[in-house]
Amino acid sequence: MTIPRLVGMVHLGPLPGSPGFLGDFDAVVADAAVDATLLAKAGFDGVMVENFGDAPFFASDAPKVTVAALTTAVNAVYEASRLRVGVNVLRNDGLAALAVAAATPASFIRINVLSGTMYTDQGPIVGEAAEVARLRSQICPDVAIMADVFVKHATPPQGLTLVAATDDLVERAGADAVVVSGRGTGSPTDLDQLRAVTESSRLPVYLGSGVTMDNVTSMLALADGAIVGTSIKIDGVSTNPVDLDAAKAFIRAAI
Repeated sequence: MTIPRLVGMVHLGPLPGSPGFLGDFDAVVADAAVDATLLAKAGFDGVMVENFGDAPFFASDAPKVTVAALTTAVNAVYEASRLRVGVNVLRNDGLAALAVAAATPASFIRINVLSGTMYTDQGPIVGEAAEVARLRSQICPDVAIMADVFVKHATPPQGLTLVAATDDLVERAGADAVVVSGRGTGSPTDLDQLRAVTESSRLPVYLGSGVTMDNVTSMLALADGAIVGTSIKIDGVSTNPVDLDAAKAFIRAAI
């Protein structure tokens, strides 16, 4: 279960059923395919497809139309880029992500809260590690799971330490890689927190937010890989298309 070292984000526009959907799903898919093509051209070895435009998100049970739309988008992204593809179903539907992976060429997924509880703008989110592990073994046993520790846009329970959460995630939840991020989308990852996780984890550790051309060298001196979105978009805006020049510059800095 190998996960690409440098994963570029494909932030999907609003999908059918979401409040922001504009009625043209073909255009959403076409935009995703273009972003994936640019990421491949820049030199990324993987992409992550995410229903970023669907806010406000359901906490842990994405609608069936969202799962169907993501399946179509993932297939289109793979056909356009031929890169290894991952999927993240926001806010925290790991079972849906596995279902999409089982029906597409996706080889890895990201789950924001795999174990424990985090307090979010969707309310308390409780990990479903047992359900995820069993469904994966049934429908897509070769799909790798990237799992966040102290995920962004969330607050941990009082008294829970980052090291303790990492230990539980690594030893008891069935993850294949750990993701560490900053406070929110595009926010830099704290180096002290990153160091604490890497020292506690026997699994690969990935950066989940705030990685830029300027800090990627120092960040990757500690981490095994990175998921990159905002800093390689036009004008540094997450919802904008991929900026090919910025993406190429990032890859040059990362290697």
